[in-house]
Amino acid sequence: MIERITSIHNPKIKNIVKLQQKSSERKKQNLIVIEGLREIGLAARKGMNLKSLFVCTDIIPYDYVMNDIKSEIQSFEIPKEVFEKIAYRGSTEGVIALAEPRINQLNDLVLRANPLIIVLESVEKPGNLGAILRTADAAKADAVIICDPLTDIYNPNVIRSSVGCVFTNQIVACSSDEIIIWLKEKGIKSHAAALTAKKDYHETDFKEATAIVMGTEADGLTEKWLKAADEQIIIPMSGEIDSLNVSTSTAILVFEAMRQRNFYK
Repeated sequence: MIERITSIHNPKIKNIVKLQQKSSERKKQNLIVIEGLREIGLAARKGMNLKSLFVCTDIIPYDYVMNDIKSEIQSFEIPKEVFEKIAYRGSTEGVIALAEPRINQLNDLVLRANPLIIVLESVEKPGNLGAILRTADAAKADAVIICDPLTDIYNPNVIRSSVGCVFTNQIVACSSDEIIIWLKEKGIKSHAAALTAKKDYHETDFKEATAIVMGTEADGLTEKWLKAADEQIIIPMSGEIDSLNVSTSTAILVFEAMRQRNFYK
């Protein structure tokens, strides 16, 4: 049975706005906001616990939404003016869900014999994190590990820019110390991207168990990671600038690893 909400002042509508705006509120309520049919469908297929669904039937038929979700969920029908109040994106399919976040620990990760892992130190821009998660999904990386995070993994901008890949990847947030020890214990070789490195990335062997470690655009990796990494690598630059966007750099390194591994074929 679908209930109808008609007012932007409804407490449930006000709460969605709070959840979108404040990571502290998401943490307090243990809820995240997922917008878009594709993103919600990916979350459902990957086992996320969807709690409630808000459907603007002026934009999309309710039955069409439920065909993609394929699960019982508390549902609300809302008119376009209410949907526009809670919609985070300018263009969307007319559907928003609330779900419980999934929090993974390092010991929860399921890895292949020679895993390919992306490690991000203190990533701060949700758009960059989202783009890297898309790369990780495309490459079927084993995991994305975020050290000392400065942005909420389930920030609405991360969900949007990752087009739902925040749900398709194994993601862990932890301290740098924890992941450095974990990589050593697992026998995973860490390759730190650094502007001071002498070894070009295409001369690096990524075929064995590999962690590609990326720093922030502003400062790169900290001294802790530069010392702890097994190897430092660089993407050679021929122009006037000395570096690329971190999501672009990550994609280059990850797909070089994919090429060396024959794209897992």
